[in-house]
Amino acid sequence: MNAGLLLATTARVGRQLLADKRTIAIVVVLPCVILGLIAWMFDGTPVLDQFGPVLVGIFPLIVMFLVTSVATLRERSSGTLERLMTTPLGRGDFVVGYALAFGALAILQAAVVVGFTLLVGMDVKGSIGLLILVAVLNALLGCCLGLAGSSLARTEFQAVQLMPVFIFPQLIVCGLLMPRDQMPQVLEWISRVLPLTYAVEAMQDIAQGLPWSDIAGAVVVMLLWLAIAMIGGAVTLRRRTP
Repeated sequence: MNAGLLLATTARVGRQLLADKRTIAIVVVLPCVILGLIAWMFDGTPVLDQFGPVLVGIFPLIVMFLVTSVATLRERSSGTLERLMTTPLGRGDFVVGYALAFGALAILQAAVVVGFTLLVGMDVKGSIGLLILVAVLNALLGCCLGLAGSSLARTEFQAVQLMPVFIFPQLIVCGLLMPRDQMPQVLEWISRVLPLTYAVEAMQDIAQGLPWSDIAGAVVVMLLWLAIAMIGGAVTLRRRTP
């Protein structure tokens, strides 16, 4: 990778994001609206304390997957990506540049969403910094999965349809609906491979006040998945949609 080209890509994507105020509003405001409705609906119950930290971790993954996959597909279908690939810009520069630009947006999103949920009454016994860290890792993972997933789509509508394929199976077996040790053994094995399982586990541990030493293993697995998703995004990146 070339540092200059990587930073130029980051700056270009960053300028595009800053010019797209509606996308920024959706990324930052939508999770707050949903969590605010949950806080209002279940006021006086422990529901927000129980599920709020988990949702704070899940929303960035879903939103960033959608935004990144659609944005990448738009660059490919418009011919921008093909023109960029005629320059010395490498696939790694493109993928990491995208991840850095959306990573900055992810930090903003995580800080605003965590701050808002604390304001509406969510009680977190653990470190707020760790909560934001795991939310940002989830957002970056969603960004890289979106880059990889966009290679399978030919239209923006197909890119949106890919979200349930990548995310919903993970939501079902990550331990939200049923404790993993009570699942059929095959589903438990599958859940132990998927990254959302470790994101949910880390968020639940942070909410219960467990220290970094108990969360480090889940964070390491998430970092490994992030590296795999980045490599997958770079390998599957195509110049244009057939």
